[in-house]
Amino acid sequence: MDNTENRTMRIERTFNAPIELVWTVWTEPDHIKNWWGPTGFTNTIKTMDVKEGGEWLFTMHGPDGTDYANRSVYKEIIPHKKIVFEHFNPHFITTVLFEADGDKTHIKWSVMLDSAEMLQTVIKAHNAAEGLKQNCEKLEKYLSTKISLS
Repeated sequence: MDNTENRTMRIERTFNAPIELVWTVWTEPDHIKNWWGPTGFTNTIKTMDVKEGGEWLFTMHGPDGTDYANRSVYKEIIPHKKIVFEHFNPHFITTVLFEADGDKTHIKWSVMLDSAEMLQTVIKAHNAAEGLKQNCEKLEKYLSTKISLS
């Protein structure tokens, strides 16, 4: 049996926003560009075709001016339930599960790399575990601005 625990980062959060809104900000480029990535990063979305086999091409712009090209392919999309995408260079599989809880939404977000060594490399080289946490914090802040506007 393949052990995936030693090569996976996980985070769970409950957001004070309805599932429809959380899903929208995950699946529309005009929203995700505003919160995706660690603190200080911005994004330019080239393509975001949220369907099985669809591509997500974007550039993350680091606070130091460095650009990071990203390419992912969506593997599974179940509206308001699940997003799975495969990211290339470094290679990993991201799975995000969405669960409605009244006017709140609980997500389970996992990032599985090819090996335990690769996970440690990504954590050390890119501070990936902290970046995942910051990504959730940015999403939470962004959602709060969307709720206050609605």
